Amino acid sequence: MVLWRTRGFRRGRARGSAGLRGAEGSAVLEFAITLPLLVVFVVGIFDFSGAFNEKQKIEQAAQEGAIVAGAQPLTDISLGASSGTNPQSLQPVVAAVFNSLAGSGVISGCSLNPFPTPKQTALTWTYTISGCSSTTSDTLIIVVNRGWSAAPAQSPEPYILGTTVQVTFPYHWRFNSVIQLLFPGPSSYSSVTTLTETAIVHNQM
Repeated sequence: MVLWRTRGFRRGRARGSAGLRGAEGSAVLEFAITLPLLVVFVVGIFDFSGAFNEKQKIEQAAQEGAIVAGAQPLTDISLGASSGTNPQSLQPVVAAVFNSLAGSGVISGCSLNPFPTPKQTALTWTYTISGCSSTTSDTLIIVVNRGWSAAPAQSPEPYILGTTVQVTFPYHWRFNSVIQLLFPGPSSYSSVTTLTETAIVHNQM
């Protein structure tokens, strides 16, 4: 009788051990399935936060450039000037945008020496600064429009004249690299997004 109970106890323990091994195996399988999704989720949060942070820094740089532009004189601005002109009044604007982005860590590896020669279209000047990244040859584009105007709220009032400063710089996504690593093959996610921010200020002089 005692021998029968002992054998039954051993058979019960064997069945219990097999159940534990099955539970552990299913837990490992669930972890293997959910781990890639967790990695994508964490990297996605980090990446989108980085893109939003860079967008805010570019917006701040555009606002700083617009503030400087509003205080600059218009005496050296000519509508009929050639494309190779570089007005002295616009150089502090470009320097303000450049220094803001360099100070916040958005750009690196480029300088304003020599100062870039802009391309002029009417009252709009486009400055292109290449090599503004330590890993890639990213291009910073600063567009200054000194001929911005807005219609008055009422007919007798004059038109509002101002300056717009537009800043464009690319953002490199890390999310796309993680997707390609976990799921090799073609991906619909873009690896680079161009961020553009514009600020407007009234001309003071």
